[in-house]
Amino acid sequence: MAFRNIAIIAHVDHGKTTLVDELLKADDNFDTRVGIEERAMDSNAQEQERGITIYSKNTGITYKGNKINIVDTPGHADFGSEVERVLRTVDSVCLVVDAYEGPMPQTKFVLKKSLEQGLNPIVVINKMDKPSARADWVIDQLFDLFVQLWATDEQCELLNEPVYAIAREGKAWTDENPSQESMTPLLDYIMKKVPEAENKADAPFKMQIANLGFDNFLGRLGIGRVYEWVAKVWQEVFVTSNDGVERKGKITEILTNQGLKKEKASEALAWDIITIAGIPDIFVGETVAWISWSEAMPAITIDEPTLKMEFLVNNSPFAGREGKFVTSRQIRDRLEKELETNVWLKIDFNSGDNYEVAGRWELHLSVLIETMRREGFELQVGAPVVIMHQEDGVKMEPIEKVTITVPEGTEWAVIAALGKRKWEMLSMMPENGLVNLEFKVPTRWLLGFKSEFTTMTKGEGLLSSGFEEFAPYKGAIEKRDRGSMISMENGKTMAYSLFNLQERGTIFVEPATDIYEGMIIGESSKDQDLTVNATKNKKLTNVRASGTDEALKLTPPKIMTLEEAIDYISNDEYVEVTPESIRLRKKYLTETDRKRNKKG
Repeated sequence: MAFRNIAIIAHVDHGKTTLVDELLKADDNFDTRVGIEERAMDSNAQEQERGITIYSKNTGITYKGNKINIVDTPGHADFGSEVERVLRTVDSVCLVVDAYEGPMPQTKFVLKKSLEQGLNPIVVINKMDKPSARADWVIDQLFDLFVQLWATDEQCELLNEPVYAIAREGKAWTDENPSQESMTPLLDYIMKKVPEAENKADAPFKMQIANLGFDNFLGRLGIGRVYEWVAKVWQEVFVTSNDGVERKGKITEILTNQGLKKEKASEALAWDIITIAGIPDIFVGETVAWISWSEAMPAITIDEPTLKMEFLVNNSPFAGREGKFVTSRQIRDRLEKELETNVWLKIDFNSGDNYEVAGRWELHLSVLIETMRREGFELQVGAPVVIMHQEDGVKMEPIEKVTITVPEGTEWAVIAALGKRKWEMLSMMPENGLVNLEFKVPTRWLLGFKSEFTTMTKGEGLLSSGFEEFAPYKGAIEKRDRGSMISMENGKTMAYSLFNLQERGTIFVEPATDIYEGMIIGESSKDQDLTVNATKNKKLTNVRASGTDEALKLTPPKIMTLEEAIDYISNDEYVEVTPESIRLRKKYLTETDRKRNKKG
């Protein structure tokens, strides 16, 4: 059996996981009676709800007697490290690009990593059924991007032979056969263009770990590619760490990928992508070999975290009401377990009961918080803070390239708003009733902006961003220009009070909501915090006058999601996270404590 290993890469929402669904259906062994669910590879609950891929996953299909290992990768910039690591296990990539949008910020990131590995990308122009599809323009944009990323002539040549697809309909074709009604042309193209993995049967066993997993019965799992000979169950091996230190281990289980299943195997051939168990301290980048002091594979670098947040036990007046795991020790144990597989995460446990958790971007950290919340944890988190770097004594900060698309006629309001924040505009291009804008902006200035942008454009604007470079520190900025509306009393919110407060800002809570002193119940329309009483009801008298007792008309409150709450809070505020509630609060609950600490 010959092996071909490919990864599917793309910007978020360009149809990557849907394409994998159709490739699974093209498996020689696919059982049409069983079928598969839509976006079957997105098996995690949050992936299904958010509609994005968070974790890279391996699958394998049999096609014309050959095994094609397929890696479905995340399309969101927050999980780019997942892409970087799996590229070591494949021989080529399928670069999926939307037939109208063309290459986007994340396209540049994943393509750059692929080209640096020397991989020749197979270009798939997806969503060709769009009325606005413009495949030729997309190819031109991709060529410019390839040249910008210093692609070789061989890598650029594949742009002359793109594959066109409508993934959700299971169709793919090339110029030679535009009427094809299946994915066969893409699979044939993969068989033609992706080199057959060489089986080095005469060399001693060697594999490299590219990803981690965890099983309640098997423990920590190592996922990677067998480069030489054969991996066997109960085989004693030598593991070389990323620091060059060697230790002994034993493979107790081998799992191979076949469709949506992982199948147990007694051995795995060279160039297959497998999962092994039995080495409890295995880590990404380590080399597993049969012979002692075997030459280690080149190290896999993992990008450093860019944001950090404070995690701490919930100490609000409502602590312990809704959560199952509420102590500092339980939170610590859960974070330590997360380190088993989340290689991007770094945690400082040396600051008492407050843990400093560092990750890539906001979504990366919010996924962890949401997972803990669903497991029954109750905790508080602080505002995300960008991690600065020092280069030759100069303070450096991350800069992002932001692409914004808004309906024509609304662009000037957006430009004016961003001009106040000192964003640097790179380009403005009107096209087909839309205006495409490009900016460079420090990551700090982007935090908390996405929800504001949605409001600013009434949900009609699109915003995507990707890391561009490190640049000298741009100076202090305010995260937001409005204060919080803070409760001064404990109790339940009253419709009468909220009715009178709604003209002073945006309300975050509904009537009859339990609140406490220091809890944030809204956003003030002014640039200063506003302390209010939302528990006061209308006084009842025996005197009634016509028109005074009409029904109160409340503006619907803005109920914060977890991501919106994390975006919103300032450095002196926390998000209280429980299995049932998301609350915002000040770090210091009483007005006296806030004034005292502000002076200090």
